[in-house]
Amino acid sequence: MRNAIFVLIFLFAPLSVMAAGGHGPELQEANIDLKDKASLQRGAKYFVNYCMGCHSLQYMRYQRMADDLGIPDDELRANLLFGDAKPTDMMTTSLESADGVKWFGTAIPDLTLVTRWRSPDWVYSYLKAYYVDEARPYGVNNLVFPDVGMPHPFAHLQGVQAPVYAGGHGEHAEGAGHVVGVKLVENGQMTPIEYDLLVRDLTNFLAYAGEPSKLERRQLGLYVLLFLGLMFILSFYLKREFWKDVH
Repeated sequence: MRNAIFVLIFLFAPLSVMAAGGHGPELQEANIDLKDKASLQRGAKYFVNYCMGCHSLQYMRYQRMADDLGIPDDELRANLLFGDAKPTDMMTTSLESADGVKWFGTAIPDLTLVTRWRSPDWVYSYLKAYYVDEARPYGVNNLVFPDVGMPHPFAHLQGVQAPVYAGGHGEHAEGAGHVVGVKLVENGQMTPIEYDLLVRDLTNFLAYAGEPSKLERRQLGLYVLLFLGLMFILSFYLKREFWKDVH
């Protein structure tokens, strides 16, 4: 049933991120669900295996993540811990900041709060908006983040996307205007639907990492509001009882 829903979303949603009236790209909705632990677990796997070579989650501990997402200790140690990392360690990368500047032209950002200082929709759209640009150092550019310095980490999974220019598409229309969209021209190891699910799971996990206690905070807030409502009713009737003989 879940896959059928995503098939419908894919069929009726545009495949490319299009520019919105010249005011920057129109972001696609990530539709994150912090209650979907299976999605969060997959997102954690994708982050550790594809992103942690460069990026860190310096405010998150492996053990906290495993406890929150229901990852057993043996699976955590077998699939998400590498080298001499321990469950109590923070999720940091071994990449030196100076190397990041040397290789990519800038310090590699920590991603703990990326969905809060950007947005989940921005991260989701960004990971789907890479396209071929031979003028860039790593041969790719990004519609959401122009002149991006990061290579496409999922290029082999998504495939090759070409830019769509204002007034036309393809290399012959390169002088026709700025890039307004992207178009898949060579399939990767995943189908577009499978890649969309991967990006959604990864974005979901990063949204969790940015505020691990969000669901707990919301639930606690509901209890507080219910308590205050009950106290208001009791206080109202107590006030009526205490003041009933006062004229």
